[in-house]
Amino acid sequence: MKMKNIFLLAGLAFTSVSTLQAQQKIEVSTIWDGTFRTNQLNALNTLHTKNQYSVLDFNQQKRTFTIDAYDFTSLEKVQTLFNSEHFPEIIQISDYQINKTDDKILIATNYNAIYRHSFTSIYYLYDIKSKTLTKISDNAIQEPLLNKEGSKIAYAFENNLYVFDVQSKKTTQITNDGKKNSIINGITDWVYEEEFAFVRAFDWNANGTQLAFIKFNETDVPVFSMDVYGNKLYPQQQVFKYPKAGENNAKVSLHLYDVSKSTTKNVSLDANKDYYIPRIKFTNNANVLSVQTLNRHQNQLNLLFVDASTGKYTTILKETDKAYVDVTDNLTFLDDNSFIWTSEKDGYNHIYHYNNDGSLKNKVTSGNWEVTNYYGYNKTNETIYYQSVEKGSTKRDVYSIRLNGKDKKQLSSVSGTNNATFSPDFKYFINNHSSATKAPSYTLIETASGKKAKEILNNNDLENKLKKYDLPTKEFRIFKNEVGNNLNGYIIKPKDFNPAKKYPVLMYQYSGPGSQQVTDKWFDSNDYWHFLLAQKGYIVVCVDGRGTGFKGADFKKVTQKELGKFEVQDQIFVAKQLAKESYVHAERIGIWGWSFGGFMSSNALFQANDVFKTAIAVAPVTSWRFYDTVYTERFMTTPQENASGYDNNSPITHAHKLKGNFLLIHGTADDNVHVQNAMVLINKLVSLNKDFDWLIYPDKNHGIYGGKTREQLYTKMTNYILEKL
Repeated sequence: MKMKNIFLLAGLAFTSVSTLQAQQKIEVSTIWDGTFRTNQLNALNTLHTKNQYSVLDFNQQKRTFTIDAYDFTSLEKVQTLFNSEHFPEIIQISDYQINKTDDKILIATNYNAIYRHSFTSIYYLYDIKSKTLTKISDNAIQEPLLNKEGSKIAYAFENNLYVFDVQSKKTTQITNDGKKNSIINGITDWVYEEEFAFVRAFDWNANGTQLAFIKFNETDVPVFSMDVYGNKLYPQQQVFKYPKAGENNAKVSLHLYDVSKSTTKNVSLDANKDYYIPRIKFTNNANVLSVQTLNRHQNQLNLLFVDASTGKYTTILKETDKAYVDVTDNLTFLDDNSFIWTSEKDGYNHIYHYNNDGSLKNKVTSGNWEVTNYYGYNKTNETIYYQSVEKGSTKRDVYSIRLNGKDKKQLSSVSGTNNATFSPDFKYFINNHSSATKAPSYTLIETASGKKAKEILNNNDLENKLKKYDLPTKEFRIFKNEVGNNLNGYIIKPKDFNPAKKYPVLMYQYSGPGSQQVTDKWFDSNDYWHFLLAQKGYIVVCVDGRGTGFKGADFKKVTQKELGKFEVQDQIFVAKQLAKESYVHAERIGIWGWSFGGFMSSNALFQANDVFKTAIAVAPVTSWRFYDTVYTERFMTTPQENASGYDNNSPITHAHKLKGNFLLIHGTADDNVHVQNAMVLINKLVSLNKDFDWLIYPDKNHGIYGGKTREQLYTKMTNYILEKL
């Protein structure tokens, strides 16, 4: 769909009465009962030594799991790597990993979630050739990692690290000081997991002789507690370390364990007192460990090379920014230990090639667009494969380019969102495509020509099913804010839209730094809910304002030190422009959002009580003083340094301006945005004698889900919109 550089387009064809009568209505229950679920390739992984990919399959009739390997060229199943039918101890498979020599599989069962990414499981090691299954530990462990040869497995249990010898079945405990809420070895603490998005903080070197790991000393980190109500006579209390903005972080240290000597060496990084280690990764040289460090303000990132034999390090690369530097997951080492690196140091995220001493060899990609995914490097033809938004920030396409920056080719051909899984030899890739008009499909593409080889999977049945709902379309638009920025947006209008009528408008947004809601991809659950509201006569509008991502560093980082200022201004400005349209009921404009979006919708209603009639805030931050160090200080520095930035844009500060309808929703077991945020705002509104509504979900986390929870939540929000907007 081509974007129109106008504000609103009034003219839409009328829908006939007969069509309206045939239109099936979306119910809240159908959003959550699987009616609109898409077919997908589950746990798709590329093998390392064979031109194959693996998929996790489930046999409904037999209630068994299989891990099957398929040939990239023919798409035919080559073999079943594992079948749980032969191993009754494997009741279900929650995760699996195939080692780098493709002869062993780590299988996780008895999954138990901890936080957003972390979990414990009972793990088994399956030998594909001998068809034998070995239980690694009787305990539910975390993050087992095979060395390259598959002879040893490192894992974490109760804050300590262990090494399991596959042949002897002997387990060696390599740390002994692990203690809950005190010392963590090899597993990240809460804030690292949430904000740096990784859990396993250890890595094997190339020959399996050294294990590097990070230690977290949480002793001085303040404690946060949550009551878990359950069904027993007395609630239980969950207590964990959570560093709020301006408070103490865990002290991190780096260590190297020598397997043959059973000794541990401390690596002195000689960094500032407050710093982060957001990534560690061994290079191709078994004796060289790469380490990324960030200062507390996160505006200086260092790439260090550590000599594993001496523990001494060299600073290879240093990046600074007036706002912050993003951590990269795209660090790739070539045979000569030169490396590929992504950075937005020139204003847009691009690919760079550096020598092993840190000197720049070549800027591989360039332009006023962002590289959004790095897929890999084919050393045979010296080619890099990546995804970018070169065709527009709401779209994603797959490209190849030579390491020297020449011969760039677009490999995806269908407009929308394209994501690739490449074969080990890079001759083929599986393209996962979707758009706002086309459900997800998986297609085999020949890399050299970009031509479609075969279709693997589609969702034609879902598309046919949706025809009876006669859904409205997403109309993608460009909105201009008051200072002339082009903002991506979309509008969903009722199918029987009549420009002579007036409609209430509900605005939806998230607005967090670097985020994006307006994308040309298939629908999520919120889209279906918005279609439901459109069927009930509402117009839904979504706009990505300043601070959101994929339009360059300046656009994203303009909100630095003032989260919630420019973002709120953009939502208010668009709402005012909407109010001028002849078919918009100016007195019936609402806004809603979740998490950062709840922070935004609260501020929008409070600060623009003459524009918005109604707001729903789900799990909102109400003061950045209550949120964690890593996220908050990245954009705001500390409260001690930037008190006005924290307080001037807090919904609590503006609570006295509330005039419209306000629904505040939160879960009591939200370990991320604590229910404290809601409680403090509730107390403030009560002290001001303000009339508002609130809904608390006992024992529900930031996602507020489980059983019928989401259905009940969205039913409540639907009824609130129908009544209050």
